[in-house]
Amino acid sequence: MKSGNIYMDNCITTAPAPEVLVEMKTYLTDGFWFPASFISTGESTAEAVASFKQTVADSLNASPDELHFTSGGTLANNISIKGVTLSRAVRGRHVICSVVDYPDLLTNAAFLEKIGFEVSYLEPDAQGRVSPQQLKDAIRDDTVLFMTTIVNHVVGTIQPMREYRDILRAAGHKIHFHADACQAYGKLPLDVKELDVDTLSVSAHKIHGPQGIGALYVKHGTKLEQIIHGVKRIDGLQPGGIGIALMAGFAKAVELTFADLEGGIRHLRGLSDYLLEQLEARIPEIELNGPRGEGRACHNINVSIAYIEGEAVTMMLDLNGITVATGSACASQGLKPSYVLLAMGKNHVQSHGSIKFTLSRYNTREEVDFVVEKLAEITAELRSRSPLYKSTHPEER
Repeated sequence: MKSGNIYMDNCITTAPAPEVLVEMKTYLTDGFWFPASFISTGESTAEAVASFKQTVADSLNASPDELHFTSGGTLANNISIKGVTLSRAVRGRHVICSVVDYPDLLTNAAFLEKIGFEVSYLEPDAQGRVSPQQLKDAIRDDTVLFMTTIVNHVVGTIQPMREYRDILRAAGHKIHFHADACQAYGKLPLDVKELDVDTLSVSAHKIHGPQGIGALYVKHGTKLEQIIHGVKRIDGLQPGGIGIALMAGFAKAVELTFADLEGGIRHLRGLSDYLLEQLEARIPEIELNGPRGEGRACHNINVSIAYIEGEAVTMMLDLNGITVATGSACASQGLKPSYVLLAMGKNHVQSHGSIKFTLSRYNTREEVDFVVEKLAEITAELRSRSPLYKSTHPEER
């Protein structure tokens, strides 16, 4: 990120906190060794890794031996989804997810279909919420996995996790419950014991930690088939090495984020509410995508602006030093409309006109004011060139 730019695409990745970079430097220069026994360098690294695991586990109310470092949220999701379905294939070959889940889950669902599993895809309502009743109706005797994305990556909708939990508990047989929490981590409290999930994935670079590291929570007693094979250096679920500096940076990011999680959520909620208020006050014919209030993650505002293309707005904002998103984070959409917005009942025009702002603790009200001012100017300029807008607004000719 260039100095002076305003960055509001924190859904896809966040800037590493300065304290994270300082912490990582120590392990890039003086503490880079892999953990081992009987030698001082290896023992000191083993102690450090144990400390890092404890920090991340505490943020989820998990035990450190239930926490496994991975190269990111995507690998964590793959280890869980493929691991559990392959281990339970004899018991059943039916999986449930939703059409608005994160691409990690949907691409895994497509893979499972290729190898003989059947997948039921649940549909969202107009706010992006997937009803618990749909889950209840979809469960079969051969269902082995339900996977969900806690916070939707496009519109920020928070799914009803506790209701899902209760339905799965009441099922006549054990159904593995996997949650992708990468967009939720650091944006709402997560307690794996209360949620009663079997596996849950998180990622460091969504909370101002380094890219290239995440973690998978695996509840005690959960069996996962090994899907990656090789030498064990840090963790058996992901063989090979994981950078000690990355773990250190992850743990430091967790410390910073969870030192005052409620305060951080309050700041982001207030800032995103202010952003939406200013957008709706300054730009006519703008529509919020997804729910208002507490049903939405505190950092996400997704809007559709009539008569303009989101791609054009994104590029013009970029020329003004402002980074936002259109379409779906972490999924190259090109000129395709967002699959999430289409599933929510939005048409292609509304989807193409969508802009997503995802905020972080480093954003300010002054930045919001500047962004809204520039967006209002860009919207007016683009609409002045639009034959459709002119034909429907003759009074503005």
